[in-house]
Amino acid sequence: MPPLIVAFAALAALDIAGVAAGLPPLEWIAKPLLAPVLAVHLWRLTGTRHVPVLAGLGFAAAGDVTLMLPGRVAFVVGIAFFLGAQLCWTAAFLRAGALRYLRPRRRLCAVHLAVWVAAVAALAPALGPVLGTAVAVYASALVTMALTARVLGRRAAWGGLVFLASDLLVGLGAAGADFPGRAALVMVTYTVALALIATAFTTAEARQADGMPFADQTMPMTRATTSGTPGGGTP
Repeated sequence: MPPLIVAFAALAALDIAGVAAGLPPLEWIAKPLLAPVLAVHLWRLTGTRHVPVLAGLGFAAAGDVTLMLPGRVAFVVGIAFFLGAQLCWTAAFLRAGALRYLRPRRRLCAVHLAVWVAAVAALAPALGPVLGTAVAVYASALVTMALTARVLGRRAAWGGLVFLASDLLVGLGAAGADFPGRAALVMVTYTVALALIATAFTTAEARQADGMPFADQTMPMTRATTSGTPGGGTP
């Protein structure tokens, strides 16, 4: 297993332990480093070929820090940062051919639309007009990311679905529907989703290097749109 993935797993375990035990110092040590460690891992393997993914991880890191702060203002700002993350990742999946992949899959698109409608209908009334609107906008971007992620195959698809589950748990907490263990479950699902999405791109390039299609789709991702792999690394 790559050292940076081992480091990410250790940080994730430390953060989850901090959340479960109610120890904020552990969270402050581990959580801000989660997305940056994955970004460095991706950058070392693929260089600048996946800038939107790297940017999304940067937004996620900012959102992680902001959401540890108290208050509704911090919550809304955190949503804004994660909105940026979802838009960046969606852009990366669109670059990989998501539109062509999804065009004949209208039923799949309809299911994701139904998930968005159901989630907003359930959460928005309890959140109030301002926060409810913010969550509705964010949820639309999140569902779109999860849908377009399918272009990279099962790893990315599961990453999108688990991210949906994680943020649904966050929304339940914001709406006052808390339950024991919810906060720890949020972090378990979030860290799993983050790792799946980030590593989906390195896995895709590894499959292409072996002469295999990286997903069940009709438009392959170009393997080297730029030549800038830092340190002479290879996908």
